[in-house]
Amino acid sequence: MTQTADLDVERIYGHEALHRGIRHELRSVLALWRRELVRTLRNRVQLFFTLLSPLLFLVVIGTGVDTIAARAGGTDMYLTFLFPGILVFAVQATSISAGLSLVRDRESGLLRGMLVAPVHRASLVVGKCLGGATAAAAQGALLLSLAGFVGLSYHPGVLILLFLVLTLISVSITAVGALGAVTVKRAETFQSMVAVMLMPMYLLSGAMFSVRMLPDWLTPLVLLNPLTYAVDALRRTAMLGAGAGGSSLSNFVSWGDWVPPVGLEIAAMCLLSLSALALATRRFARGE
Repeated sequence: MTQTADLDVERIYGHEALHRGIRHELRSVLALWRRELVRTLRNRVQLFFTLLSPLLFLVVIGTGVDTIAARAGGTDMYLTFLFPGILVFAVQATSISAGLSLVRDRESGLLRGMLVAPVHRASLVVGKCLGGATAAAAQGALLLSLAGFVGLSYHPGVLILLFLVLTLISVSITAVGALGAVTVKRAETFQSMVAVMLMPMYLLSGAMFSVRMLPDWLTPLVLLNPLTYAVDALRRTAMLGAGAGGSSLSNFVSWGDWVPPVGLEIAAMCLLSLSALALATRRFARGE
């Protein structure tokens, strides 16, 4: 009877310790999430230029191509087609900055201070990724306010769906950026790696023009590119709120004659996020 009571007490205190541990890790994740947001919001110059670049692409290239198409007798609205790609362009810059933040924390010695705290290292990676993804999604939400300018409706349901897909894309890119950040030691190396990898991935994703316009020998790279499915999922979601320019959004990604459903593309992005985050956490726990 006494042994049973002791086991019950141990079990109860064991659960309480477990709950205290979970609450402690969640508070740590929340603190890092808040820190990343505050740091992003305080850097107003960077915020301005991060928003200016996609706006220039949208206004200059979008209206320019639309004018050329109109003079050639075309009817499709390139601005409507381009808008989902511009949203991805906007969130990827801020998402990647979260990875750069991790590298700079290591160089400044701040990361060493965080590592001696009684916090699981996975919480450090998750907190920084969530902070970067939230800031990126917020910037995407600002650009969503231009939906009417490119011919999309302001239907609340469509805007919410677009924001959710955009948030998932932000999480995926942030997780991939964190994986890159834990594998390099210097900020210059990280920036060079991002420049070499990100621009080709963006150009091969169909963000600027339909992937069906690319030569056949590039098709394997297009289909292996995760950004292809991010842009396609966002474009097909935007089509729900498209007006006259809806036909310009219908160049879906296909595997031969089969067009993968949006749900499968979203599931692939979720798998990419979880895999990149798991690998980044494992590498971070071993390498620091």
